[in-house]
Order: sequence, then C-alpha cells, then structure tokens
Amino acid sequence: MNLLIIAVAAALVNNVVLSQFLGLCPFLGVSKKINTAAGMGGAVIGVITIASAFCSLIYDFILTPLDLTYLNTIVFIVVIAALVQFVEMLLKKTSPALYEALGVYLPLITTNCAVLGIALTNVQNGYNFIESVVAGFGTAVGFTIAIVIMAGIRERIEDNDVPESFQGMPIVLLTAGLMSIAFFGFSGIL
Repeated sequence: MNLLIIAVAAALVNNVVLSQFLGLCPFLGVSKKINTAAGMGGAVIGVITIASAFCSLIYDFILTPLDLTYLNTIVFIVVIAALVQFVEMLLKKTSPALYEALGVYLPLITTNCAVLGIALTNVQNGYNFIESVVAGFGTAVGFTIAIVIMAGIRERIEDNDVPESFQGMPIVLLTAGLMSIAFFGFSGIL
C-alpha cells in the first residue's frame, strides 16, 4: 500500500512539472506533437527509473558507508549523464525517426532538473531501493502524462483563432498554469 501511495503521489499529487516546476525545458519544448511528446516521455521514464535505482544503490552502498554523502549531487549528475548517453545511443539504433524528432531535447535530459531532482528527493525522503524506484517511475509517469496532455492541447490550439498577443509561448504558459491548477485538485486524494 505504501508503494502505491508513493507512486500516486509522485505522478499526480506532486507532479514534477505541474507542482514542483522541474523539467520545464523539455515540457515546453517537446510538447508540440503528441508522438514526439510520448517518445520523450518514454525516454524520461527509462532514464528517471534507472537513475533512481542506480543513485539509490550508489548512495546506500558507496557514499553512505564511506561518509561521502556530501558528494551525492556530483555523483548523481555523472550517473544521469551516462544513462542519457546510453538511452541516446539506444534510440539512435532502434528508432532513428524518434531520435531525429527529439533532436536537441534528448541530450537535454542530462540537464533535466527533474531527473536530478527525484534522485535527490529520494535521498532526502530516506527511501530504500524499492521506494526510490517506485518514486522515480511514478515521477516519470507523471511527467509523461503532463507532456502528452500539453501536446494534445497545443495541437488543438494551432487550429484556433488565438489573439496575437497570446500566440506562441504566452498561450502555452497560460495553458501550463491552468493545467497546474487542475492537477492541484489531485492533492485531495492523499
């Protein structure tokens, strides 16, 4: 039951994009088409889940016993960068079209503060390995939900008559704000 609460809280109640405002660069940049957004979401699910697992193991079995916990941010950044390089090579081999569609945003997963943020949050909350993986997966699913919803809304906005002063990024930011308010309604779940 505790793992379910962690997953739901990470995905909906404390949505990394709409509640904590982490990972906004890819959220705003890749959310123009649903297919691209879903691909980015899939890549983020893989990276955040695996990064949460590796960072938890490194923190518990290397940094804590050696009393090097003050190095966690630096170590986590190196682990995340290596994982993103692996995902980038995997996508380039298995799905060249998605690799091209994501373009510059795929390497930006390395600097996506949501990936580092969840690894640090897991340590701060004192999660064990399983809880860290569940929290990472829930966070990534929440990111994917948010980016796919935003992409769907942006595709519909293209066909509408938007006032000139709201065209482009202003309407996207307004939409993100309204989505954030809507996701705030999930706070009553837990």
